[in-house]
Amino acid sequence: MVTMVNTGDMLSHLQMIVFGHHRWSLNGTLIDFRMDSRRLLSGGNLIIRNLDRNQDAGTYQCTAFNTQGAVLSRRASLKFAYLEFQTQMRSPVSVREGQGVVLLCGKPAYSGDLTFAWVFNEYTYFVQQDNRRFVSQETGNLYIAKVEPSDVGNYTCVVTNRVTREKVNSSPTPLVLRTDGAMGEYEPKIEVHFPDTVPAAKGSIVTLECFALGNPVPQITWRRANGTPFPSKVKMKNSNVVLEIPSFQQEDAGGYDCLAENKMGKNVARGRLLFHAKPQWIQTMRDSALAINERLFWECKANGKPKPSYSWLKNGDSLCHFQDRVHIENGALSIAAVNLSDAGMYQCVAENKHGVIYFSAELVVLASPPDFSKNPLRALLKARAGSMVTMECKPQAYPQAISLWKKGNEPVQTMRCQAQSLTLLPDGTLKISNVTKTDGGIFSCQAQNQFGTASTSGTLLVTNPTKITLGPVDMEIIVGESIVLPCQITLDPALDVSFFWTFNGHVISKADKHYEHVGGPTSGDLMIRNIQLNHAGKYVCVVDTDVESLSTSAFLNVKGPPGPPDMVAVEEITDSTAQLSWTSGPNNGSPITSYIIQTKTPFTVGWQAVDTVPEVIDGNTLTATVVNLNAWVEYEFRVVARNAVGMGEPSPASLKTRTEDAVPDTAPANVGGGGGAKSELVITWESVPEELQNGDGFGYIIALRPLGEVTWTHAVTSTPGVSRFVYQNDSIPPFYPFSVKVGAYNTKGQGPFSPVTTVFSAEEEPSGVPGGVWARSVSASEIEVYWQCLVSTPERVLGYEVVYWEDDTKPETVGKVRVSGNQTTAYITGLKAYSQYFLTVSAFNTAGTGPLSPTINATSKKPPPEQAPLNVEWTLIGSKLIVHWDSVVAMEMESKVTGYQVTYRRNRHKEVNSVTTIETTVEVVLPGSDDYVIQVWALSDGGPGTPTDPIGIHRLSKSCTQPFCLILP
Repeated sequence: MVTMVNTGDMLSHLQMIVFGHHRWSLNGTLIDFRMDSRRLLSGGNLIIRNLDRNQDAGTYQCTAFNTQGAVLSRRASLKFAYLEFQTQMRSPVSVREGQGVVLLCGKPAYSGDLTFAWVFNEYTYFVQQDNRRFVSQETGNLYIAKVEPSDVGNYTCVVTNRVTREKVNSSPTPLVLRTDGAMGEYEPKIEVHFPDTVPAAKGSIVTLECFALGNPVPQITWRRANGTPFPSKVKMKNSNVVLEIPSFQQEDAGGYDCLAENKMGKNVARGRLLFHAKPQWIQTMRDSALAINERLFWECKANGKPKPSYSWLKNGDSLCHFQDRVHIENGALSIAAVNLSDAGMYQCVAENKHGVIYFSAELVVLASPPDFSKNPLRALLKARAGSMVTMECKPQAYPQAISLWKKGNEPVQTMRCQAQSLTLLPDGTLKISNVTKTDGGIFSCQAQNQFGTASTSGTLLVTNPTKITLGPVDMEIIVGESIVLPCQITLDPALDVSFFWTFNGHVISKADKHYEHVGGPTSGDLMIRNIQLNHAGKYVCVVDTDVESLSTSAFLNVKGPPGPPDMVAVEEITDSTAQLSWTSGPNNGSPITSYIIQTKTPFTVGWQAVDTVPEVIDGNTLTATVVNLNAWVEYEFRVVARNAVGMGEPSPASLKTRTEDAVPDTAPANVGGGGGAKSELVITWESVPEELQNGDGFGYIIALRPLGEVTWTHAVTSTPGVSRFVYQNDSIPPFYPFSVKVGAYNTKGQGPFSPVTTVFSAEEEPSGVPGGVWARSVSASEIEVYWQCLVSTPERVLGYEVVYWEDDTKPETVGKVRVSGNQTTAYITGLKAYSQYFLTVSAFNTAGTGPLSPTINATSKKPPPEQAPLNVEWTLIGSKLIVHWDSVVAMEMESKVTGYQVTYRRNRHKEVNSVTTIETTVEVVLPGSDDYVIQVWALSDGGPGTPTDPIGIHRLSKSCTQPFCLILP
């Protein structure tokens, strides 16, 4: 089954064909689908079943048509490939050794492209082509330039149809050697050569064959007749026997020579390649819609080789060259005055012997009365006094209509005599120059052609000119400020107005938060908030009304702090100074008045200002010397510019640069010491910070001598971070005064010493034992301890230490309390109620504690009652408050009640007053008129018991009994 699809050559308008019809022709004869059972039409496609070579081969063409007209598709040829080979016995071919021979294949009856090959003896052994043997794909013959004994055998020609893949074999041809001797050497004889002229299509692959017989075997070479070299695309195959030119172009045409040569001579075959190309469009026509009686002119042009001829079709039928108003010449079609019968589908056909192409266009002929529905006069046309007014009378009409203007009921044509400002153009347009209020009114236009009449009307309203009464002016402003640029107008009440602003030629967006449009109906003021440097430039206020557009502008110059300086460089550096240079940044509208230099080191937090020479760097100076730097410290420098507006952004930091090293100039501070073990003198100081060490190899020199002596003893430590030195000597008496000083050094030398200070050597623990130790229980959680101070001990006593514990077998229960100086009593708190504690006392100093006193014990008191007083009642008479409660009875393991305490305070105040009594009632005077809060405690030897909840006393109340009293938090 074959399906023929017609696509790209149909006119684009006739893509509506899906709603139209199709017909197909074979060799110019319409196919009758009603009478043909093998052929059918499906969506415009032709489908052929059970193909028959005799009935179906030929040229097909489709015609598509609908109510608009008809067009033809390009032609399509249907051919059938076949291969028929009649075999018959072949006689042997007898040749001499060294002689050339041609074995004929004999082309079979065929259709479609063929390929040829030869089998030698057995079928699987195909003849291999080389410079001696060649199979021509033009003739199918096998050519042997010089026969050798190994060539003797049977040769079979194999023919393959490339379309059907069918293969047929000829009868074998025996090749035998003659016995009358070998063939002598002879010059080449060209047996395979191309015709004198070979037509070649543009873009095709051209193949030329050239093979010669000869002894010795000839060598084949190629050349162009004009001597030009072959382009790189040209390929030589099969030992130069085949010349192939892919994508043949015009420049490849011309003469080609094949040269066959051996030592006996040479021979040449010559031919010419002729370029040809099917037509291609270089100019086409477009769809046209013309009014009746207008002239049509279409022209199409195509290139091709040979030059194509042209013809025209209308609705699929040929147009005569001269048919009344129709004229055709060299691809040009003209119709003098079109009428309705000329409408339809037209095709320009370009054709040469290599192909035919079609191009389609539609001609629509229009005929209608005037119609203003698409282009009526504006119902209200506003115009500024003094301007020019243009009113168009352009109805849709075919042919063009004649126009008549009226103002009110008076024809404009008659008014032109009195009014020089009125102009009526040939196309019906009315113009009024320098229009005035008196020109206003109702205008109408009437249009007429042979098919009818129509009219349209509108009102002309002349308005007073719009004027800008207050516009922006050039000004300077500081960064961060806000301003309003005015744009105020007067305008005719009949006009609508709108405002917009541009900045440097670009419309200001309402989404920009820096800008806000403010003002009333006749004001387009622009507020600019928090102005930045990038807001400097030209601002234009544009006023648009119905009849005109006005604008006013101003330049805004924004001043700000200077931009950052750049290229900060250290030109020269010493141990305490650095010579800097830099380049200035933008001044941002205000001259730079001064510069400030800042530094940063690994030891500083952030950037810090430094001293410079000159002390004040003016805005014209771009160098300065930084002074008072620390030696052997890595510095970064940056520069900040200042102008009248303020201080700007800092420059980028310079490269890190280290000052030169120097002798230390800072002595260790806070030299002191003391303490330590026996025969030791402990000396301490504050380490010199790294940024003050002034170089590598930093360390400390410690000098000491007994107080009153002259000679110093020196020691050295090379660790910069050390701040403690211990001098050991068995001869050092305890707690003996020494004069001490500490200095610093590095690889550059020794620095200054600290001031001399007095430090005492280590002392010994007190040797005396405190006497008269006793203790008493104060409460359930407190015990007070007493002792006698040491008087005659030789060691220094800084205070006393009380050690206590609950169980002598549990060291983890030990607690300590220390008191300073000569105190002889200490309180121990936080103890368990009704528990026995063991206690001992010793003296202490910086060396430690002395011997312990004999152990004593004491028992803490029972805990206070846990029960709070109950049934609290109060009565308020004037300012006298009477409070009564039930007595509290202690439990067996609680301390007995010894009395009660009542506390009272003003509500929302912190100051507390209290009253103690052994009774269960109390009277207190509450001064002032505030509300009060009271609480009641039971007292015991074990301490105060649990209090009642806070009770509120309100002046408006007279009495209350728990639990109905107000409880306050």
